[in-house]
Amino acid sequence: MKLVPLGDRVVLKQLEAEETTKSGIILTSKSQEKPQEAEVIAVGPGGMVDGKEVTMQVKAGDKVIYSKYAGNEVKLEDEEYIIVKQSDILAIVE
Repeated sequence: MKLVPLGDRVVLKQLEAEETTKSGIILTSKSQEKPQEAEVIAVGPGGMVDGKEVTMQVKAGDKVIYSKYAGNEVKLEDEEYIIVKQSDILAIVE
């Protein structure tokens, strides 16, 4: 099965949380904060959204940082994805 986003939506796969801090402290799964960094899996076509022309600026494979409480979480075939609007993506990580 494949997720195909509509309009200005983007499908993201969240990157794994780090298990150790920079100083070497091992974190339990409860104390790990969800990362706001994700990989773009699929991108909608853009076009006219709410009466405005939207050009998609991200592409599949990009690593991005997105707003902390943005999007909807979706589970598909034992994989978790987040579907966000392009405006919820803050930056592309190069």
